[in-house]
Amino acid sequence: MNINEIGRRAKDASLYSAKISTEEKNRLLFALANDLESNIDEILTVNGEDVKLAKSNGVKSAFIDRLTLNEKRVREMADGLREVAALPDPIGEMVRMNTLPNGLKVGQRRVPMGVIGIIFEARPNVTADAFGLCLKAGSATILKGGSNALRTNTMLVDIFRKTLSDNGAPEDLVQLISDTSYETANEMMRLNDYIDVLIPRGSGRLISSVVENSTVPVIRTGEGNCHAYVDETADIDMAINIVLNGKVQRPGVCNALETLLVHENIADAFVPRVTKALIERDVEVRGDAAFQKIEGVCPAREEDFATEYEDYIISCKVVKNLDEAIKHIRRYSTGHSEAIITENYTNAQRFLDEVDSACVYVNASTRFTDGNQFGFGAEIGISTQKLHARGPMGLKELTTTKYIIYGSGQIRK
Repeated sequence: MNINEIGRRAKDASLYSAKISTEEKNRLLFALANDLESNIDEILTVNGEDVKLAKSNGVKSAFIDRLTLNEKRVREMADGLREVAALPDPIGEMVRMNTLPNGLKVGQRRVPMGVIGIIFEARPNVTADAFGLCLKAGSATILKGGSNALRTNTMLVDIFRKTLSDNGAPEDLVQLISDTSYETANEMMRLNDYIDVLIPRGSGRLISSVVENSTVPVIRTGEGNCHAYVDETADIDMAINIVLNGKVQRPGVCNALETLLVHENIADAFVPRVTKALIERDVEVRGDAAFQKIEGVCPAREEDFATEYEDYIISCKVVKNLDEAIKHIRRYSTGHSEAIITENYTNAQRFLDEVDSACVYVNASTRFTDGNQFGFGAEIGISTQKLHARGPMGLKELTTTKYIIYGSGQIRK
């Protein structure tokens, strides 16, 4: 189908989603969840074909992990849709209402975006999460996934479209652009007449390409060169647990830990233990001179500290103090998530105040940067920009507002 026709159909469908009731949206979300679970076997069969092809193409293991579905993950996708249904509907919320001296009542109401475009790579769960959130937020969705997940995404969207049709809703509330070429992606980035906002999810290269080439407004998401700084007063056991969780639980996600900074006063006690623990979990440790004293550590190059690995690799450095740690983070961070492990209240507060990222932690893993973990239900992504939305993007971040004004015959003099 012509991409302009996809845009036109989405715009038409968005008129429906903007006006239906909360009850109807929730009914559709539960139906979508049930139909996902009813088709688990078929979904896993098709996903297995995608995974097999990706492996034959030499795709790295962390990417394969993002691509792979199993019964548990499909049921989690379905549960995510039900969780979205349980969330308060933001549409129609009055953000504020004031009465002016001339009697005009000026209110600000939350309304749908209209049509939301999502460009993403290997995670089929994005298909369900994105559509569910956009539907609850009153918008239509146009999805463009990567070639590695094309079969899986096509099946998921086919299931969703049938569910919508069976329940009396326009199937064009969700559409998938099946052409995965860069040319088609560039066309999508210029659909200003139809797409109201574009959200890229994936690698830094993908996100940068969308930001640089799109004429549709973009919410920048996902690049995660995340840091943990172990302060001189840190509890060593706690720090090791946090570092391991941040790096190895799911290394291919944007909130995974990529760089470890250690205060020099705790380095002798901490560096050998954390390095051993990382290497035992098959992590390649790239470190400065202090870390290279430990057997098995590779030299860290300048570019390593600017790299989002999305893999079992971590860059490590010993710093003189908190000031040097903050300076390092300011230089290399992508503004996603950073953590300090410390027992010093003043240092914790300085870190919170002076580190300019979307999420800043004290004594906790960066892996918590997630809409579901923050209690928002599913999320559309992690915004690393400062306009409109920042951090995990839930329902409210997928809406806009308009002013409504009640008068009684007032005219301007």
